[in-house]
Amino acid sequence: MSQAYALPAPTGPFRQMPLERAGSVAVDFTSVGIGETLATATRWPDHSHAVHELLWNDAGASTLRVGRRTWTVTPAIGLWMPAGTVHSAVSPAGTRYRATYFTPDADRSLGLSGTGMRGETSPPAPPGAVPEAPPGALPQTPSSVRITVLVRELLDRLGSTTLKASSRELTEAMVLDVLAPSPHQFLVHEPTAGLLQPIVAAVLADPADARSLGDWSRQLRVSERTITRAFQTETGLGFARWVGSVRVQRATTLLADGEPLEDIAEAMGYRSASAFGAAFRKLTGTTPSSLRH
Repeated sequence: MSQAYALPAPTGPFRQMPLERAGSVAVDFTSVGIGETLATATRWPDHSHAVHELLWNDAGASTLRVGRRTWTVTPAIGLWMPAGTVHSAVSPAGTRYRATYFTPDADRSLGLSGTGMRGETSPPAPPGAVPEAPPGALPQTPSSVRITVLVRELLDRLGSTTLKASSRELTEAMVLDVLAPSPHQFLVHEPTAGLLQPIVAAVLADPADARSLGDWSRQLRVSERTITRAFQTETGLGFARWVGSVRVQRATTLLADGEPLEDIAEAMGYRSASAFGAAFRKLTGTTPSSLRH
């Protein structure tokens, strides 16, 4: 196994890692997995891997950032990070993170095509992506994926030290075959438009900020339609759904930390735990309690 992908020694809350281009490091595996329970809150500054990375958690919630987009990784929703994509990460104390690395040509070497996450049209590469990534059928942009019971069991099987080569290859093929995009994702895209910066700064500083679209329209002296169009152009969401995405992402970390539901609802600006739960389900397709550990 390449030293670059050995489990890093617990060196404290700051983990410096290299910037690697896709396929730039020779490895002697098709896939390899790592995992760690963090004793302290930990930060990985900008780095990139020569191989694809599939991330998920056994416990807790981590956040990963690519450019101005931030994903939250949980036990139920993981993240596919393509080889060569520059990203940073933060995990709170107590998080049990998992990662499985796949070589850039894993799907071709395993004889796969047109199933699972393959064969889909990828959106334009996000800011921070290292250019000249080799073409392949696996997603070339970060993608939220469902960590189902089957996917988890297959990934756990890959961690066995007694797995025969033929069984390992079959298991790797099954993982990539059944891996599917999540219909919901804990993603916040921070818009860059100057008009929206007062809104973005206010909501990120305090997700409970109760100012409505009409309030911001009057404060910024522009029409509600202008604000809505600016949000749609950059994030694909309207004002209310963008605010909701910020609240859900922030709440996800608090849920993983075990904060009381009533306290989280209040901190996110909802009048009750039931109102928060309803909004959470609408945006994510799951219940807040499903993210407890």
